[in-house]
Amino acid sequence: MQGRHIQTQTEWEEDMTVRILEQVRQELYLDLRFFDTALSGLKPVCQEGLEAMATDGEWLHVTPAQVIRVYRNNPLYMNRACLHTVLHCVFSHLWMRGRRQPRLWNAACDMAVEYAIDALGRQSVRRALSLIRQQTYEVFASFQEGISAAVVYRWLAGLTEEEQRVLAREFYVDDHRFWKTGGQSTQTDEDRERQKKWNRIARQMQLARDRKGDDPREGEKLLAAQLRAQRSRRDYRDFLRKFAALQEELRCDPEEFDLTYYTYGLKVYGNMPLIEPVESREVMRIREFVIVVDTSYSTSGELVRRFLRETLGILSQKDSFLSRSEIRVIQCDDQVRTDTVIQNEQDLHRFLRSFDQEFALVGGGGTDFRPAFAYVDELRKSGEMRDVAGLLYFTDGKGIYPARRPDYKCAFLFLTDYDDMTVPPWAMRFRLEPEELEDSKA
Repeated sequence: MQGRHIQTQTEWEEDMTVRILEQVRQELYLDLRFFDTALSGLKPVCQEGLEAMATDGEWLHVTPAQVIRVYRNNPLYMNRACLHTVLHCVFSHLWMRGRRQPRLWNAACDMAVEYAIDALGRQSVRRALSLIRQQTYEVFASFQEGISAAVVYRWLAGLTEEEQRVLAREFYVDDHRFWKTGGQSTQTDEDRERQKKWNRIARQMQLARDRKGDDPREGEKLLAAQLRAQRSRRDYRDFLRKFAALQEELRCDPEEFDLTYYTYGLKVYGNMPLIEPVESREVMRIREFVIVVDTSYSTSGELVRRFLRETLGILSQKDSFLSRSEIRVIQCDDQVRTDTVIQNEQDLHRFLRSFDQEFALVGGGGTDFRPAFAYVDELRKSGEMRDVAGLLYFTDGKGIYPARRPDYKCAFLFLTDYDDMTVPPWAMRFRLEPEELEDSKA
């Protein structure tokens, strides 16, 4: 008869860690039923050398000795820490830093999450508020645009370095070492899949909360507001994909045939492969595309330049949407002022270089969106544009919208909060953050 395996200290600590995290998950679930899917979204993995838990969107990295010590001394803090880390994923903080300063972004994310947890006021995560937190939350309550990590970041940027350090220390909970360090363009396929997973979980949370039927508590309203803010700040590149159309491209696609049979035919029959390579493939491309810039008095010229650099930079990336496309950049306030046509890479580079030379915004009057749409309609009637994939309108949102829906996709891009009731229901909406727009020269 084999003897019973005696656990080592390391094995015991890892086993206890898993049990503690499961107990924490159960306590949070009983208090926050609509968090069920989110609380199960991270798989625990033990890793030495961490002073606090950390996540990459897939794994919850923990050091067993630290988890056991914290849970023994303050189990409610462990509840908060787990919920804090999960909410970072729900709000997509791991993938939204872009070009912001890492130190301030980390602090802003912690503050936004802690504000949401404290507002929930649930027994499983309740704690006494320090004076710093009380004063900070009073400031947050005065923000008309609501609370999100991006909003908190801009507020933090206006404080002194000492004030920033005090707040970062007060709201610190978890380790952000596994967060994405670059912009959206540096994300791997794995990063995008993880972000998509948490976007689905966020939607499921909102639906589960709505199914409860009762009036949401104040803290739940705040949480829902942050979820809406997160959805409006999704990957701009993915948003542009909505305007792409499936088309065939003459290009060998090595994934469409089996290389084994191909080489076998060459070996057995000489110069006669069994399967010829596919000489074309279906890809998503943007064909004719219109970018309209609101040049009214309220629009910042520098932000317009940064927006155009970012958008055209994405469209011109290799294997992106721009291949054999035509893009028109239109400046319009209450009438169309300029129309620049970009048909190839030379036109694109020439236009981008103009930002540092003669490029200037033309206009400065009131905002009326209708002339730009009427102008595009005239181009289509005259045959200058035949297959418009879509129209992007960069604006502050304060203007006269068309009453009729165009027969192509249309989106209004905003840098500030906008009145959702004034935007036509047929138009797509996208909220950009100023810090996410490239501010370096192309």
